[in-house]
Amino acid sequence: MRHRHARPYSLWQNGKVERMNRTLAQEWQYGRAWGSEAGRASALPAFIEHCNWERPHSACGGMPPMSRVVGVSNLLAHNT
Repeated sequence: MRHRHARPYSLWQNGKVERMNRTLAQEWQYGRAWGSEAGRASALPAFIEHCNWERPHSACGGMPPMSRVVGVSNLLAHNT
């Protein structure tokens, strides 16, 4: 992920950001009881990896988002 600013008054872009924030809150941040903030923070990269490569998304027809990127649809590309 990299930081990108949405255009002002662009509800379409802001909606995608808000949906990602909701997913992070429900499934990662508050999805389980964490022993510490450091433990929760260290789990974030693995969660993002899971969301991009494994978690089915309805907008992608039940496929993970990386399945839509041409040339990155196999495990070899993922692990190199």
